[in-house]
Amino acid sequence: MTTRRAVAWASLGKIVSFTIAFATSIVIARFYLGPADVGLFSIAFAATTLVAVMQEFGLNRYIVGETELGDAKLRAAQTVSLLVGWAIAAVILIAAWPISQLYGDARLLPLILVVGASYLFVPFATVPIAVLHRRMDFKSDFLIEAGAAAANAGVSLVLAARGHGAMALAWGAFAQQGLRAMIAQLRAGWLLPWPLRLAESGAVFRFGSGSTLLLLFDAVAARAPDLLVGANAGPYAVGLFSRATGLAVQVVYLITGAVNSVFYPALARLRDEGRPLGDAYLRIVAGYTGVVFPAMAGLAAASHPLVAALYGPRWIEVAPILALLAAAQMILVALPLPVQIPILLGQLRGVVLRSALVTAIMVALFAVGSRWGIGGAGLAYVAFTVVSVLVFGQFVHRLIGFSLSTLFAIYMRSLLCAAAAIAPLMLAYRFYLPPETMGLFALLGLCGCGVVTWLGAAELTGHPIREEVRRAIGSLARPPESVRESR
Repeated sequence: MTTRRAVAWASLGKIVSFTIAFATSIVIARFYLGPADVGLFSIAFAATTLVAVMQEFGLNRYIVGETELGDAKLRAAQTVSLLVGWAIAAVILIAAWPISQLYGDARLLPLILVVGASYLFVPFATVPIAVLHRRMDFKSDFLIEAGAAAANAGVSLVLAARGHGAMALAWGAFAQQGLRAMIAQLRAGWLLPWPLRLAESGAVFRFGSGSTLLLLFDAVAARAPDLLVGANAGPYAVGLFSRATGLAVQVVYLITGAVNSVFYPALARLRDEGRPLGDAYLRIVAGYTGVVFPAMAGLAAASHPLVAALYGPRWIEVAPILALLAAAQMILVALPLPVQIPILLGQLRGVVLRSALVTAIMVALFAVGSRWGIGGAGLAYVAFTVVSVLVFGQFVHRLIGFSLSTLFAIYMRSLLCAAAAIAPLMLAYRFYLPPETMGLFALLGLCGCGVVTWLGAAELTGHPIREEVRRAIGSLARPPESVRESR
């Protein structure tokens, strides 16, 4: 499968799964669960994910990046996946009661038990998905992502409608992991992790030990905010904060998640061919910032009418924190693949050390900021993104040597495109409808105008993203192969 075709399939998977999850969150938030219920689940999910993230054990990066992956190494990876995955799932189940006691809320116990049990399925999906990525088989990735999202949505909606509260979300997560493993096994050819094989597992453990530290740091960065906000401000505040972070991060993941999964093996090929990565990396930066900067600027500008229209008035406190977090995502995306690039070049130790530093700073920032509620937590998140980009930026630049002048020129063009994208909405606020009275249809129309002004700005500034847009339009306008052949 070519890189562009892989990106198309992976993007479709992200779009479909995002749409399902997003629509489900709107229905549940408007009709069934309030901020306190969502916050309670977020605390349980954050507590379990903080440990469960280590289940992956870096196996995706190991399998995709390994130069020669024979049957022995693959079997060893499967064995390590099962042993490590089930051990961590057991730790989560054992820790359920102490965590509920720590927060003084007995309702956390069943939530953590159900979410923890769902992680027993993870080892049956990890290696098959990595093998599919190595094959560049992103059609299967689409089926896995879409199917898992549909399972989560169906179970969560049915149980929420029947009044099961936060437990509806927990059982939805359980169904998602189960179906994800089943589809991954089916598409990869039933790569079951037995008979167990410990031979050749030494290399897997050596790679996994360092990579697992990275996964742990990522988990702390992703979940510590919910835990700290919960400890300092309670479930209601966590519900608001997690809704804002979820929306901002999901939109970015929708745009970049597919590209991340495809470009990692693609860059590995460039490395194996001995070709420089600097120019390729700048093209990635241009693609990321050219799309994400306008999207996040639009999300920040539209936060008030968007939250009011989608989630209803009881969630309106999400709007200001959403605007802050959208700005933070713009900062993060300015340095794409900050961990993957050094790992591809054999710099795992440098990544681990820098990740440890950034994570420690983030925890300190949130420990202080969350004492002032979700506003303080939002400012802490912005500060964390700045620190992260500064720490990793010089590291990535030293490794691949891209042109700084070209990089900043890309940033400037992307910012101009972002300003053009939100111009119609900001003018409407000033002269037509303030954000407090703007409805969803007016907002959608102005967003459509923003897409037009964004495309115009890309042409005027000569932004590299215009070439990708032209290719996309050309591929849509081109008739299917079968039609051309019939002519």
